Amino acid sequence: MKLFEYMGKDLFSSFGITVPRGRMVSDSDEAAKVAGEIGGTVVVKSQILAGKRGKGGGIKFADNPDEAREAADQVLSMVLNGHKVEKVLVEEKIQIDKELYLAITIDGSAKKPVIIASAQGGMDIEEVPDEYIIKQHIDITMGVYPFMAREIGRQLGLTGQVSKEFNRLLPLLYKMFREKDAELVEINPLVISGDKLIAADSKVTIDDDALFRQKDIPYVEDRTNIEKQAHDLGLAFVELDGNIAVMANGAGMSMGSLDTLAYYGGKPANFLDAGGGTGVEGTAKAIELLLQTNPKVIFINIFGGITRCDDVANALIQVKKAKEIPVPVVIRLVGTNEEEGVRIIKENGMEAYKVMQEAAAKAVEIANAN
Repeated sequence: MKLFEYMGKDLFSSFGITVPRGRMVSDSDEAAKVAGEIGGTVVVKSQILAGKRGKGGGIKFADNPDEAREAADQVLSMVLNGHKVEKVLVEEKIQIDKELYLAITIDGSAKKPVIIASAQGGMDIEEVPDEYIIKQHIDITMGVYPFMAREIGRQLGLTGQVSKEFNRLLPLLYKMFREKDAELVEINPLVISGDKLIAADSKVTIDDDALFRQKDIPYVEDRTNIEKQAHDLGLAFVELDGNIAVMANGAGMSMGSLDTLAYYGGKPANFLDAGGGTGVEGTAKAIELLLQTNPKVIFINIFGGITRCDDVANALIQVKKAKEIPVPVVIRLVGTNEEEGVRIIKENGMEAYKVMQEAAAKAVEIANAN
């Protein structure tokens, strides 16, 4: 479960990590009031569960309460990265001498928590060259020892009081990571402001399976409208930013479909695991979900085991007859009742592929041509 920035900062503060003074509000008058209480220049930041807010205009500065009211009005009317802005965080503008990156997450390969740090903060860690990234695994039986913080601080180039601040902050961040059952705690940027370290942003993800232990953390619904519909249907669906809608049966097959499309230069619009034995009706509803992503082409990849190829074919034809499918459909059918499924597809003027790579390449070709 992802937390909004203001929620992550509230947690930071409760563990003794310094954050800018501010408060979350949901209307422009309240934003003006908070700006008046803080005094001076404030930042009005959109609260959505997505990044790149600044590039989308979701972060604005205001020098007085009236400007804060106007900025909040503008931000609260925005839709950023598909998310309607319903809350803003109004906080003091801090002096920024340098920006660092600091996070703790789980390294699945090592089966340990890992500290990730960089002197190049303020940008996505994926964009930072490997030689500028510091990684240190944590033995959970030992935790974060002082010498670890000192060594990471040294590699970050920290000295004097700022180094002491980092030595204090890192164990606190790990304490929060463990006690709150987090999968990720990220401060980007961690700002050096004079002799202080301030968490200027927060990204916190809590393990869903541990939420029963975290009664003090409000539940945050971060599914899009289509993802909610899919959840209600019992389907695993994640919306992406591409133009090729994807349906497959099985999580592995779905991931393989996305990877194969990417290999041929395509951009998937979603991850959809239709599962096994969904049946005609369920498969038809899954296809209708795909149409809501407004794709350029639909790629259906079925390796029939429990799922029957003829059920998938009948579902596709059912949707096609009930409502026009405005984009091409590329389908790969192999497995249980394959011959019957292929016959149904061909009788309705479509082609069924046997090899996944050929079908994926065709889907990418169509998407790139449109």
